[in-house]
Amino acid sequence: MILCITHSNDFYTIDIVQRHLEKLGYQSFRLNSDKFAIDYQINYTLQKDGEDYCLSDTEQSIHASQIEAVWYRKLWDLIVPNELDQTYRSVFRQEYQTAQQLFINSIERIPWINNMQIDHAVGGDKLMQLKAARAAGLYIPQTLFSNDPAMIKHFYKICDTNVVAKLHGSLSKSMDGNTPFFPTTKLAASDLENLEAMAYSPMIFQKHIVKAYELRIVYVDGVFFTGKIPADGDKIDWRIVTGKPILWEQYKLPEFLGLRLTEMMNKLGLHFGAIDMIRKPNGQYVFLEVNPQGEWGMLQKHLGYPIGETIAEKLVARIKINK
Repeated sequence: MILCITHSNDFYTIDIVQRHLEKLGYQSFRLNSDKFAIDYQINYTLQKDGEDYCLSDTEQSIHASQIEAVWYRKLWDLIVPNELDQTYRSVFRQEYQTAQQLFINSIERIPWINNMQIDHAVGGDKLMQLKAARAAGLYIPQTLFSNDPAMIKHFYKICDTNVVAKLHGSLSKSMDGNTPFFPTTKLAASDLENLEAMAYSPMIFQKHIVKAYELRIVYVDGVFFTGKIPADGDKIDWRIVTGKPILWEQYKLPEFLGLRLTEMMNKLGLHFGAIDMIRKPNGQYVFLEVNPQGEWGMLQKHLGYPIGETIAEKLVARIKINK
């Protein structure tokens, strides 16, 4: 049995992975993390001869001991029933988060893509990513993380007024980018007069690099699938291009770049990640970031890449290695 941790609004990608697991002879159990407290029955027993955790939905039950591997896609916040009195909501969250963590702890020693703790640590630390990329021989933009108006103005000056700003974390949870998010934005001179807001939220500032095109590189345990987007005028972030569809193109990574990216992913401890890079007009590749839970459905849909199938096959391969 392979556990697939996702959320109730997930579609397409989860179906591809589960269908291919079935073809490979492996059953899977879909856990919608946001509905953990409302759609599942939990039974955890601890006795002198060991522990047992059983999780059930309306169709099937699984014991932690049956799970051979985990595909960790997303972990969303718990849905709290509307009818629950406000007084008890904090207790509801606390107890169900404990139950959820007990379940995760009970399956921590089997293969995961990705390990949840590592996934969260890397996804929540873009500066760690940049350091790992630089250590692997990748070029990274000049970077500042700050809430200091004076330092931000100085950085703007030494970067010849070519600076982009972005949040350290991500707001969007959508494959299409149609949920709230703060896109990477070019910093204008007029913005320097309104930096008091930095007291509420420090941001990442990077030297803006002119691009020939952008790359979304999906890494699946040593295998790469890359989509290319041609530069669209002065658009800084491909997720905010409106009025026309994004024209993804297949792209073959040069061998040297694949080796460096593999080294970086190994340093970070990730088996999966969606990597964003750009290529400058002079041919230089620039690393921007890696999202351990990044979206890839658009590349499979528009370019025909077997990404979901590869995830399933890599999970099965890790089960066999682990035996």
